[in-house]
Formats: sequence, C-alpha cells, structure tokens
Amino acid sequence: MSLPLAQRVARSSATLATPTSTLDGFREWWHWQQVADASRVRRIAFDQLRSWSFHAETGNLVHDSGGFYTIEGLRVHRDSGPVHAWTQPVIHQPEIGILGLVAKEFDGVLHFLMQAKMEPGNFGGLQLSPTVQATRSNYRRLHSGRAVSYIDYFTGAHRPSVLADARQSEQGSWFYRKRNRNVIVEVTDAVDVLDGFRWLTLGQLHHLLEFDDLVNMDSRSVLACLPFAFAGEPAGQREVSTELLSWITEARSRHEVTAERIALSEVTGWKTLPDRITHEDGAFFDIIAVDVTTEGREVHSWTQPLLAPRGVGVAAFLVRRTESGPHVLVGTRVEAGAADVLELGPTVQCTPENYVVLPGGPEVPFLSHVLQAPKPRVLFDTVLSEEGGRFHHARNRYMLVEVPPEAELPESSDHRWVAMSELAGLIRHSHYLNVEARTLITCLQKVLTCSPTPPQYDL
Repeated sequence: MSLPLAQRVARSSATLATPTSTLDGFREWWHWQQVADASRVRRIAFDQLRSWSFHAETGNLVHDSGGFYTIEGLRVHRDSGPVHAWTQPVIHQPEIGILGLVAKEFDGVLHFLMQAKMEPGNFGGLQLSPTVQATRSNYRRLHSGRAVSYIDYFTGAHRPSVLADARQSEQGSWFYRKRNRNVIVEVTDAVDVLDGFRWLTLGQLHHLLEFDDLVNMDSRSVLACLPFAFAGEPAGQREVSTELLSWITEARSRHEVTAERIALSEVTGWKTLPDRITHEDGAFFDIIAVDVTTEGREVHSWTQPLLAPRGVGVAAFLVRRTESGPHVLVGTRVEAGAADVLELGPTVQCTPENYVVLPGGPEVPFLSHVLQAPKPRVLFDTVLSEEGGRFHHARNRYMLVEVPPEAELPESSDHRWVAMSELAGLIRHSHYLNVEARTLITCLQKVLTCSPTPPQYDL
C-alpha cells in the first residue's frame, strides 16, 4: 500500500543518496554543466534593444509582439508607512507562467527532475530551477524558438497525478499583481532525461540550499507547496484556524492602499538615462537593458529590460519551538503590487540601506533581533537569488533565527506567531504568503528535518 504523501515527502527529505542520485554525482554533473555553459550577458543602452522600444505616447518600455511584459508606471497611495504617496516604475506581466516540478519514485523514494538553467539576471550564471520555468509567451512560442522541454506534463490533456497546484504571488514591490502557477506532478512512466536535467531527492535539494545562489527562487517556491510533517504536528496537517484568517482579513481591511497603473512618462522622482532608469536618490532599483547569448534556451540570442535592485536584502523568520510544533513570527507585508492589499511575509523583510533615504530613517522592527542574534541561535543563513528572468542580481540574505523560550516578543497588529502547519495550509491558496515567506518555509523544512549530515565540499 502506498504511503501517505506527507510520509513520502519526509522519506525523500531524509534521503541523501540513492542508486539514482548522489551528492557526489550531482557535484560532478554540476561542474560539467558550468563548463559547458557559454552564456554571455552584457549591459547595453536602451537604444541597442532589439524588439523592445519606448512607446511614443506612454513612454512604456514594450515588446513589439505585445507579449512578455512591459515596464510601466505605478501611482501609489497608502495610509501607513514612512511614505504615503509615490510613483515608480513597475513590471506588468499579466500572463500566468508555469513553475512545474516532475516527481517520480525510484527505489521507494520521491525524486524531483531539476534543471540547470541560465537566466539573464542570475547571479553567478546557472542556477538549479524546476523542470519547467516558463511564461505563457514562452511556452506558446511567441519568441518563435523551440518548444519548452517537458511542458506537456503540465498542459497536456492527460496530466499525471497532481501533488500540489496553486497560483502564487511574486515580488509585490517590483511586479504589478504577478502570479505564477506552482505545480508538482508525479509520473510513473519512464522519463527521458535530457541534457541539463537531473533527478534529486528532497534531502539533496535541502542540502544544496546551503550554497549561495544555487537553488533558484522558483524551485524554492514550488518546494514550499509540498505537504510536510514537522516535529510535534500530525503528518501533513494543513488546517487553518478561523482566528488566523480573521486576523489577515482585519489587517487587509485596516490598511488602505490604492495602486494605479500609469504611463511610465508620468512617473516622478525618477530619471531616464541612456542606459538606465534610476531613482533621483540612487536608491531602490534601476531599470536596465541587457544583451544575451546562450545555447541552452529556446532562443539563442535576445535583448530585454531587467529590474536591478540596489543592495542585498534581508529576509528572516524568528522561530520558536513549542510542544505543538514550530511557530514563526510572520509579518504583514503591504506592497503596492499585491493583488489583495497585503500578504503574510517574513518577520523581517527589507533592504537596510534603502531606509536611509526614507523620511525619518525609520527602524525596521525585529531587524536587530535577527542581525545581532548569537551564532548558536542562527539556524540558517544563506544568500539566495531572486528570479533571474526579470531581475538582475537580485539577492536576499535568508535567515532563520531561533528565539529562546524565555524571550518575550509580543504580538502586534502586524506581527503574529503562527504554527507552521497553518502556514502550510495557507500555501494551498493564492494571495496569502509572499515569495520570500515561501523560500523561508522551504529553508525551515530543511532545518527541522532529521537528515543525516552530508559530506562537506564546495561546488
């Protein structure tokens, strides 16, 4: 009899070697993937873009096909925070992409088909991505390139068994209401493993999270959707209390935010230079352009705009272990591009240097608890990249910091201790957990499982 999915996930998380996959084998494979990668990305001026241009009337940066995405303006008003009104550039990509993992059981252990994928904004070149990571424009071949590998597992008429499937948000400060479908399917038939793809267990993927800029954002987001059993919790329990849902609803009702799409030419406080759109204070982010050449994508050469953040962010959960299972201190994240006012995010989510230019230089709640935590209390601390298809070298320092039982950290209207089992329940639905929180949930899955200590080596 087949085990419940949560137990199969736990077994995969505890497995670091199988006849199909080992960490030493991954290390060699990854080395040769990097050697074979001849991708080149260079920054260019806007007038060197091909198939992209500034619209004559709006000033928006648009693709000639009308697809992919646009760089537009956003006018924001909110009733809280250090700034109550502003305008900014924003990425508008209304189409829903697919972030898909193919899973298959080998020798009684779930494996996941991962891809060594180049994205133009990746820090360090290749990163480990899901089986499929594609926008609708890409998998419908609007670029006139070759078909996306394995896409039929997610769009075909006879799809395999579905383990997880939900539309999830992406960065609400940089995207306007962006959603991607996060889906995991399990197959039983043989799968032809193409060059650049490799089966890995969940335990191996958790180990690889310890390496900077290796497991990409989309992989982390999809993996967070797996049912997971934490110590002290019933296996796979995903019940969400009415009290928590009411707290979220109250927060959404309390905060007033309006975000209106406007022409890029109407944005104030930003200046357009030949090679970038930049804030007048030199903060937040730039819009830049890049020229890309690669052999490993559906199209071998193209140009595109990217959003390039200033500075490395910090995203952290404070964690408390209880008899009923682990709890984390979540914060409400009001972001201009959110579809429903706010989502739950990390305890701390910020780029510290950006706060210097804000009125009054506001302090970030709990930031000192994270950055000044004693080393034994730091459960996880790795710099990981955000999505490289739209962002250039966007990176966050992801941290999990354990709070001692005697510490008093009171809840507030914007921070609340929540059981991991409840967060797992919220992940089944859209508009609840932001992408940084989903990354930290995947990292916490890694920390709180009892995987054996793997061999230490550099990639």
